Amino acid sequence: MSTSISPKTTTGITMQLIGGPTALIEIGGLRLLTDPTFDPPGDHPVGQRTLVKTSAPSVTVESVGHVDAVLLSHDQHPDNLDASGRRLLERVPLVLSTAAAEQRLGGSTRELPVWRGITLPRPDGGELRITGVPAQHGPAGTEHLTGEVRGFVLSGAGLPTVYVSGDNASLAVVRDVADHAGPIDVAVLFAGHARSPLMDAYLTFSSDQAAQAAEILASPTVVPIHLEGWGHLTQGPGTIPDAFARRGLADRLVMLNPGEATTLPAR
Repeated sequence: MSTSISPKTTTGITMQLIGGPTALIEIGGLRLLTDPTFDPPGDHPVGQRTLVKTSAPSVTVESVGHVDAVLLSHDQHPDNLDASGRRLLERVPLVLSTAAAEQRLGGSTRELPVWRGITLPRPDGGELRITGVPAQHGPAGTEHLTGEVRGFVLSGAGLPTVYVSGDNASLAVVRDVADHAGPIDVAVLFAGHARSPLMDAYLTFSSDQAAQAAEILASPTVVPIHLEGWGHLTQGPGTIPDAFARRGLADRLVMLNPGEATTLPAR
């Protein structure tokens, strides 16, 4: 049975995991949704291969309610934007993504270039800045196959700085984000060690790489997502705690089950 979205808040950061890469982040009174995926389980053909969704979202697309903006890392893969997610975009006032996504999706989708930002007014009279940051969806040299991907950094006066990685497999990219956008208070890291049989390569972080990324960022709070719900993910939520513990980072880790919401500490 699906659960409902947690109430809107105007203080702190609340995050609810809906499933896979889809999470609702409430920050400074604004509601931001990452990579919308709301389809039921089933097959999703992508070129010469088929991605298999194995579990339903914890929240229905109808019950999401108002969304101020969608942070869409990329539109070319159905495990980051599926058919139900595309319909949701039609009622969202702003979708931030890549240049290719803007061209393909149109509507309210806008390119957020790397290291460029956009400022949104907050209900409390302040502002939230959303900055585009790089992401590398696989080994170096495969970008022509995987396509462009974007990560995001959220910041504002009186707010913790939040990094949303998008689908990224490069620790060098994380170092770049740490150097140019840090300090990062809350890191939302896409993991799952997604594997592409088409290229015989991994397209997102393993659990150990996610722990290494947390170490690089020195973030006091780390939330791994995109760990479940799809057959091409080779590492699930159960492998994350041990990987963080091996690096002495267990106290930074926040694990969310689909449907679960929490107020994130930024320490």
